[in-house]
Amino acid sequence: MPRYKLTIEYDGTGMVGWQRQATGQSVQELLERAVRLYCGSDLRVHGAGRTDAGVHALGMTAHLDLPRADAPEKIRGALNHHMRPAKVSVLSAEPVGDDFDARRSAKSRVYVYRILNRRAPPMLDRNRVWHVAPQLDVGVMAEAAQLLLGKHDFSTFRDSLCQARSPVKTLDRLAVTRSGNEIRITAQARSFLHHQVRNMVGTLKLVGLHQWRPQHVADALAARDRRAGGPMAPAYGLYLVEVIYDGRSLRAPDDG
Repeated sequence: MPRYKLTIEYDGTGMVGWQRQATGQSVQELLERAVRLYCGSDLRVHGAGRTDAGVHALGMTAHLDLPRADAPEKIRGALNHHMRPAKVSVLSAEPVGDDFDARRSAKSRVYVYRILNRRAPPMLDRNRVWHVAPQLDVGVMAEAAQLLLGKHDFSTFRDSLCQARSPVKTLDRLAVTRSGNEIRITAQARSFLHHQVRNMVGTLKLVGLHQWRPQHVADALAARDRRAGGPMAPAYGLYLVEVIYDGRSLRAPDDG
């Protein structure tokens, strides 16, 4: 059976996340339904990871084995046709070898968290950014973010229901940038703990409000206790931007 890699974009608003659940609509379920309508077979679509309810994706990847080979453009078009009007789009379908696994073959994952930092609430970006009205100090947020880089026990930023075998992860990048009223926090690692990015963002917000000093973030990390960390940022500001397979460098956050 020929294997294909899919690159997928979706708006997570109103969905239960990537993974199929007992109740609620998931991205995986929508894709598998589209595959069934396209080729007449019940096939599993394997994602590069899980995103929570409300989290968006600009570059989720997945793989599936089809019963027959077909032109990538035809596969992409058919899947998108059968998913309408859901807010999920297959950006590309490309043939890969049998040894490719969307999750296990990944070298790195890139997330971006968007904060709208202005008094007026969002209208066009509602459910796509975290609205924080008080002015945030991006300089001290960036300073605090650097204290989280490297290999650490991230228990302070781990959800109590996290199923990872170990709380030790290596954070390769955590950048905080501002463009006008929007602040973007870019996180890159091979893998993340459940809610790790959202918990780090909520903690950095306290620094940006000058409620915490950067050293407080280092102290919280060293505590290895979720109670020592800041609040969890809401899901709707988080985007899975890219899953990297060949080790190429992350594009700059302002590249769109």
